[in-house]
Amino acid sequence: MRPSRHGMLPAIAALWLATAVTASAQQKLTITVVTQPFGTQPQFTRVDQPILRDGLKAKSNGQIDVKLSAWPEMGLNGPEVLRLVRAGQVDIGAAPLSTVSGDVPFLDGIDLAGLHPDIEQARQAAAAMVPLANKELERFGSQIIAVYPFPAQVIWCRQPVSSLAELRGRKIRTFGASLNDFVTAIGAQPVSIGFPEVYSALERGVADCGVTGTGSGNAAKWYEVTTSIYNLAVGWAVAAYYVNIAWWKKLDQPTKDLILGTMKEVEPAQWKLGAEATQDGLDCNAGNAQACKIHTLVTDKPLKVVDATPEDKAALKKIVETVVIPGWVKRCGSRCGDVYNEVVAPITGLKFTAN
Repeated sequence: MRPSRHGMLPAIAALWLATAVTASAQQKLTITVVTQPFGTQPQFTRVDQPILRDGLKAKSNGQIDVKLSAWPEMGLNGPEVLRLVRAGQVDIGAAPLSTVSGDVPFLDGIDLAGLHPDIEQARQAAAAMVPLANKELERFGSQIIAVYPFPAQVIWCRQPVSSLAELRGRKIRTFGASLNDFVTAIGAQPVSIGFPEVYSALERGVADCGVTGTGSGNAAKWYEVTTSIYNLAVGWAVAAYYVNIAWWKKLDQPTKDLILGTMKEVEPAQWKLGAEATQDGLDCNAGNAQACKIHTLVTDKPLKVVDATPEDKAALKKIVETVVIPGWVKRCGSRCGDVYNEVVAPITGLKFTAN
């Protein structure tokens, strides 16, 4: 017996009404996200775009639209990122901890200049300190939902360099207070310049050298305005994705879970990339075509990459103990010395000793 067309109409109407109500309940969400100093960096093209932007949209069946930008698209130099998140102008922002530590000095203690000789140690320290950092960030209306590194931070120079001693008197671009302490300790002059502006500063001679990642400088084409890299890891530019707490609290739990689940994919992908990009950056800048897989191969005037001497590695460790850690504690407060000794010292093997 065939059903009556008229008999089906109420059922169809009820189904349409239920669908309409469901669609209404699942409002589309647009998230404003600003990450990475340059849109050409693999941290942006290989992680943020495919996993954070495209991945979140796909997992939400198109309900979440991520408006993703790099700093230059928003006219940013870095330190403003946390302030924009705090003000609610950006929902999620990413920037190195040291870059925004002028507002929250505690953050600098996670990746002090020269503190971590390898990326695995940097990761352990970050994991141990983030819960405490989030307590500090509460008063800034923000919290960290993921941390990640850039490639090893090394010293790029316009003129040849093969030791720390040769840097004495040179103007070196820095991006945080602890790097300033390190540069001053080796007899050089720290110059604070936002990452997007460093290329022109090196080109014009406003800076003689600059500190940045082996791959980050490649993405920003520093190889066009420098000749030499001194391969001494003076940091990892450990960064974080920050969210505005007020905005975060307004989200329903399924949406939060979806975002957090995505960040749990972003974080390990960034750490993996940071490790791989460190050596790749050196190889690409040196013109090593066989080993260059991630960054741009420099074929016109490849840079001279000089590995740090054992003496300079020992000198860096001493500077960290006697200058860098005490300098951070002075900026952060005496309790930070206690936190460092309790949480970080067991990882690094370097203790803070009050003068």
